[in-house]
Amino acid sequence: MAIRIYLEDILKKRGMTSKELCAKVGITEANLSILRSGKAKGIRFSTVNRICYFLNCDVGDILKFDGNLDEEENTHD
Repeated sequence: MAIRIYLEDILKKRGMTSKELCAKVGITEANLSILRSGKAKGIRFSTVNRICYFLNCDVGDILKFDGNLDEEENTHD
């Protein structure tokens, strides 16, 4: 995936557990786990908004582009 997830790093810096974040954001631990692992295919802006709010961070702190085209997109050329 061309988008890297750095949620784990921010959670550690904030001293918050994923379980605490799930309760605040209103998502399941399973869904947060999928996001943290980088296996999520998408995420709602409203969820990103709540994550950033409760972690007091910017979108760019948790989501970063690695400079490559997504592998799935390459197969459609």
